[in-house]
Amino acid sequence: MDPTLWGNGMTERTIRIAQVGVGNWGKNVLRNLMSLPGVEVPVVAEADATLRQSTARQYPGVRVVDSAEQVTGDPGIDAVVIATPPRTHFALAQQALMHGKHTFVEKPLTLLAADAAKLVQEAEERGLVLMVGHILEYHPAFLRMKEMIDAGELGELLYAYSTRVNLGVVRRDENALWSFAPHDVSVILWFFGETPSQVQCSGQAYLQPDIEDVAFLNLIFPSGRLAHIHVSWLDPHKIRRLTLVGSRKMAVLDDMEAMEKIRVYDKGVGKGTYLGYGEDLSLRFGDIWVPYVQMREPLRAELEHFVECIRTGSRPRSDGRDGLRVVRVLECAQQSLKHGGKPVPLD
Repeated sequence: MDPTLWGNGMTERTIRIAQVGVGNWGKNVLRNLMSLPGVEVPVVAEADATLRQSTARQYPGVRVVDSAEQVTGDPGIDAVVIATPPRTHFALAQQALMHGKHTFVEKPLTLLAADAAKLVQEAEERGLVLMVGHILEYHPAFLRMKEMIDAGELGELLYAYSTRVNLGVVRRDENALWSFAPHDVSVILWFFGETPSQVQCSGQAYLQPDIEDVAFLNLIFPSGRLAHIHVSWLDPHKIRRLTLVGSRKMAVLDDMEAMEKIRVYDKGVGKGTYLGYGEDLSLRFGDIWVPYVQMREPLRAELEHFVECIRTGSRPRSDGRDGLRVVRVLECAQQSLKHGGKPVPLD
């Protein structure tokens, strides 16, 4: 690790970041990396020959190689961004960290909690930045919602439920739980500020054997809070919506809305004067408030944060431990899913 990368503010030289994987999402990652000030992307690794050719044509100044080893072992590289299928994350991230590279891994960090814990330990022992692509933690609307929660505007959070469904893209190497749910699990844990004590998940595989197309995930928290997550790539609607119910107000985040991504409802239920059957509670129907959100591309904000953490030595918002927490929940959810929805406690 080059000591000239550290300091108060800007560094003395450009940070050299290599990327592994330029598939559907990796293309977006590379586009943003290439545009970051103070960052150079000298080399990209991609196993697919067609993707290597298209990347070389689009970015003629970037060396495109066919193996990650040519990237992680390069002494001129400061950091590695991994945008490959989840089954490859652990081996690639471990390789990068062991070569002394700051490492960004797309979600999920790994497929096993034990592997995620090893990466966290490796990064911390070496003093390296390990960051996970939990992109909603960098989304302006979700950041605004987090500010409101922390300020107590919703009161005490009681429960949450989210829906992330679409028709496609159908995966062959992971189910809908691992493909979609990391987004919602990460943001619910972030909003609640706690880890669930029990996980229950049910789902079904309709299109391919043993690859669930739909999953319903329930999280029970030590505080008594509840969260429900519905994910599917076999649905007629495209929905990206999270509802939060608090003791004072309620809020809905709808990422499919172009402008009004957050709506806050001044609604609730309070103790009333008991006058007879059914009259011991009072309902409150107040205004609907749409807070202003200055939108910018969340992926760019996420990668800027990674670079800033490398420059300053600060801990990422979605660090390795955040990634580990999410993987632990998903691993328990997978166990529950494979055992007919039997609840699984988190150790």
